[in-house]
Amino acid sequence: MPDIVKETISMKDGRSIIIETGRLAKQADGAVLVREKNTMLLATVVVSQEIKNDTHFLPLTVDYREKYSAGGKIPGGFIKREGRPSDEEILTMRLVDRVLRPTFPDSFKKEIQVMISLLSYDKTVLPDGLAGLAASTALSVAGIPFNGPISEIRIIRLNGKFIINPSLDQLKKADIDLIVGASNHSIIMIEGEMKEIKENEFLETVITAHKAIKPQIEAQIRLIDKLSNQQRIFFIDDQKSINSFQENKILKKELCLFSYEKIEKIYQNFTNKKTKSIQEKIVLNDFKNKFFTEEKIEKKEAIIDQFFEEIKRKIARNLVLKKGVRLDGRTNKQIRSISSFVNYLPGVHGSALFSRGETQSLTTVTLGSSLDANKIDNVIMENQEKFYLHYNFPPFSTGEIRSIRGVSRREVGHGNLAQRALKNIIPHNPYTIRVVSDILESNGSSSMATVCAASLALMDAGIPIKNPVSGIAMGLFIENEKKVIISDIIGEEDHFGDLDFKITGTKCGMTACQMDVKTMQGITYDILNQILIQALEGRLFILKKMLETLPRYRKKMKPHAPKIYTINIPKNFIGSVIGPGGKVIQEIQSCTDTNILIEEKGNLGYIEILGKNDEKIKKAINRIQQIAFVPELGKVYQAKVKSIKDFGAFVEISKGVEGLLHISEIGWKRLNKIEEELHVGDIIDVKFMGMDEKNKKMKLSRKVLLPRPVKKNE
Repeated sequence: MPDIVKETISMKDGRSIIIETGRLAKQADGAVLVREKNTMLLATVVVSQEIKNDTHFLPLTVDYREKYSAGGKIPGGFIKREGRPSDEEILTMRLVDRVLRPTFPDSFKKEIQVMISLLSYDKTVLPDGLAGLAASTALSVAGIPFNGPISEIRIIRLNGKFIINPSLDQLKKADIDLIVGASNHSIIMIEGEMKEIKENEFLETVITAHKAIKPQIEAQIRLIDKLSNQQRIFFIDDQKSINSFQENKILKKELCLFSYEKIEKIYQNFTNKKTKSIQEKIVLNDFKNKFFTEEKIEKKEAIIDQFFEEIKRKIARNLVLKKGVRLDGRTNKQIRSISSFVNYLPGVHGSALFSRGETQSLTTVTLGSSLDANKIDNVIMENQEKFYLHYNFPPFSTGEIRSIRGVSRREVGHGNLAQRALKNIIPHNPYTIRVVSDILESNGSSSMATVCAASLALMDAGIPIKNPVSGIAMGLFIENEKKVIISDIIGEEDHFGDLDFKITGTKCGMTACQMDVKTMQGITYDILNQILIQALEGRLFILKKMLETLPRYRKKMKPHAPKIYTINIPKNFIGSVIGPGGKVIQEIQSCTDTNILIEEKGNLGYIEILGKNDEKIKKAINRIQQIAFVPELGKVYQAKVKSIKDFGAFVEISKGVEGLLHISEIGWKRLNKIEEELHVGDIIDVKFMGMDEKNKKMKLSRKVLLPRPVKKNE
């Protein structure tokens, strides 16, 4: 039997999480099983032996997959095996990647692959809150030098109380839903959505989450201590790497002497992004051509480019931290120039063009029926989203040429953030709403431009949203005791800074956020609070600018937008409305130019009628109501005599709905023949008296509507 090492994390509510290593995947450099109740995740880590000095970034790959068997399911569709990752899996990959990446030293250049698999799913525990813990423990077990351990949890607020790692049912009722990643000393990553909460409530949630994360980190440390003699990976620089380091140190110094003042001057000219990029390339190429032959450039190009980025970073940070100069000349709180238009695309149901500085989003709203809902069918949930948002980031938006191979992880993540920012202000309505943001130009905070454009496009489409939402991206430069908080960051401030904090909200409160800290120096709760206060000021300013374009949602939808009406009918009439082989419903749709959807919900038939002409939609509704006619107790109906029998007359109280008017209920006078009082084709008033308990047929009366004759002796 293998040596199995376990640690238990006790939670305040009595639950526990078990982390275990030594049983599974022993050929991986690190492998850990994490279990809470019956939710189990396996995280594995493999590290390459080769050093990739030619890369400008940490060669880290995080993969997260959910096995359908974990939830007792078989994959849907034609191919009965797991395929490309779902959006939900991609979002979990991003959550883990974003909390791990800043914990590695810049000098680490070995390729790392972290793979996390959901092996078993307990419906009371969502797995994404455990994925960060599993990944961090696997890295620690492998002995990889990173500034960990770290951990990640999901925290919600339900009825005023905080719950760690909730169930899906609890999540649906929460007014705060955050994923928080942290080290023992600082917050590293936050992502989530809220229902218009205040900044102090948000801060309280983050602090509570951090307190819950610390025991998970302590448990990892205890586990590592038990394995101290079993660690397998040793990171020793060989002599070749040491010699290369000395050569590169000289090269970096030469590049710095040549380019530092030139780049600093470029940055202080406050030119636009494209001009600045061209000028930087000229400086870099001049250095390469002056000091290297073409053959030597090929060997050194990657390391020169890397050093050039480091020099640019140093210059940018010095300007902000020491000289108080932002890279585009703005003050720390100043928002870039804003312009916006609505109804920009007259042929769509709703549209808006929103520009802030050199970032631009063209966003459209399309209205559809229940058939257009976004169907989610994975291990965790089966759902139909009637509001969803797609975000596209084409290469021309940054002046680049790039192959387009499907939707990137970044596009999925940014679209999800904008969707979460808006979903809780969408009213309950019969429409399926699809929002698409196409980024036409980008220099920082395109996801926040998407939120602003989407709010305007929804109002342009006539959707009665609760409150418009604006968004802002905040930045932070921090060094020792010096810190500078900046509003509405551009791309280079995001790239060279220590934090990217996107915050969305209405005039009433926050609706979503996404924070990434890029340094292990971390931020204090006090700094976090200062950022929130400054962000509130910025997003309210942006919101004011948006409302100058369109103060509130349009009272009427566009003439070409579809209209949807919904009605309910008794379940037993569904077959009659559809007709044999669908004949009746097809005939109604053809005559009224509508699309009609019928769905059984409990004891009712839920009917959705979609069309563009109100009169034709009303005609379709009338036809359906006639077929599914249910008389009201005590109501008087104008009826037509259809046929006469010895025992009474059959009368039609609605089209196709006939009932027997018994001879005794025709009038107060005793009749020998019904023809003494009624004839076929007569129009009379009858009252619905209820249903006969025995034969389940209608009881109708004309007699109760007539004055009772007065007897002679009265």
